[in-house]
Amino acid sequence: MGADTTEQIRRHLVGLKMPRALEALQATLSRTEQGEFSALQAIESLLGEEYSTRESRRIKMALQTARLTTVKTLSGYDFGFQPSLDRNRILALAELGFVERRQCVHFLGPPGTGKSHLAIALGVEAVKAGKSVYFATLAELVDSMRKAERGGRLRERVKFLSRYSVLIVDEIGYLPVGSSGGNLFFQLVNACYERCAMIMTGNRGFGEWADIFGDAVVASALLDRLLHHAVVVPIEGNSYRLREHAALIPEHLRNRPPLPEPAPPSKRRPAQPQKESSPSMPG
Repeated sequence: MGADTTEQIRRHLVGLKMPRALEALQATLSRTEQGEFSALQAIESLLGEEYSTRESRRIKMALQTARLTTVKTLSGYDFGFQPSLDRNRILALAELGFVERRQCVHFLGPPGTGKSHLAIALGVEAVKAGKSVYFATLAELVDSMRKAERGGRLRERVKFLSRYSVLIVDEIGYLPVGSSGGNLFFQLVNACYERCAMIMTGNRGFGEWADIFGDAVVASALLDRLLHHAVVVPIEGNSYRLREHAALIPEHLRNRPPLPEPAPPSKRRPAQPQKESSPSMPG
C-alpha cells in the first residue's frame, strides 16, 4: 500500500475519532503485506480494535453511573458453597429476560450467603447488554428521598430513580426504616411497578416486612406490587465470609432455619398508604 494511501487512512481515522484503530494501523498493514490478512480481514481487525476499546470504556462508565464500583461476576460466585442454589436458574436470570418482562427478582437468605454478589453480577450483565442500572441499599435510597422531600424535590428524585431499566435495592431488613421511610419507598416502588425491573436482597422473610417498614398496610402494599411479577430465590446456607471461622460461631447462629416461602399475592390490591405531606407533592 502506497504511503499516500496510508496517510489518507490515518487522516480518516483521526477525523472519525478512532484512536485505537489508528494505533493498530501500522501493525495491521504489516500483517496484510505479509499475507496474514486479506483486505477484508484488515478492515475487520481495525474496526474490532476500535469497537472493543469503546465498549470497554462504555461499560466502565456505565458501571460507575450504576454505582457498581465493586464488580462481581457469576463466574466468581462459589455455587459449590451454596448447594441449595440452582445454578441453572441463576444463569437463566443472567439472560435478562426478567428485565424485558419488568419483573422483580428477590434474593432472600442469611447474611454472607452471596445475595449481594448475585444481585451485582446480574447488574453487571445488564450493563454489558446496554441496560441502564442503579444500585443502592434500602437505607441509602430512603435517606436520599428524605433529603429530597425536605428540599421539595421528592417527585424529581422518584422520577430519577425509576428511570433505570434495572433498580437494585440491597440490604432490605438489615436496618428498619420506619413508617415514614416505608411510605417513601412505596412511592418509588409504585413508580417502578411494571415500568422497570428490580432486584432486591434481604435477610428477613416477607412476613417480617411490617417490622422493617413500620406499618402493616405499607408492607402489604409493597408486597402486592413486588410479588405480582416476581422471581423469588431463597438461599439456605452458612456465611461464605465466615467459612474459615465457622467454629467460632454459636451453633444456633450457624444453622439458621430457611426463610419461609412467600404467600401468593392477593388478587385484589390493598389501598395505597397515605403519602407523606410535602409541598412538592400534588394535592
